[in-house]
Amino acid sequence: QVQLVESGGGLVQPGGSLRLSCTTSGIFFSYSTMGWYRQAQGKQREWVASITSVGGTNYADSLRGRFTISRDNDRNTVYLQMNNLNPEDTAVYYCSAKGGQYWGQGTQVTVSS
Repeated sequence: QVQLVESGGGLVQPGGSLRLSCTTSGIFFSYSTMGWYRQAQGKQREWVASITSVGGTNYADSLRGRFTISRDNDRNTVYLQMNNLNPEDTAVYYCSAKGGQYWGQGTQVTVSS
């Protein structure tokens, strides 16, 4: 059974940072491209970042420089470091494996003073 479990979301003030984690089971993690997406209330889900099995990364243009995706193959975990957060980053953040074949349940990130 495939499971993707996100954690690390919460409430943060503008300008703050959060690190999201997504721990997986049931997939060959080290061979899987992993991605982060987000969905703000009333909006469509949007792609945030991806990381390939060999560590190649790509980011949505609007987020490049503030967000960093990384992975730990020994822990079957992918991370999203988010810096200098602003209220527009408020959303449910989802982890995805294998190009959207598998999804986590999401973790809420709220940026507010």
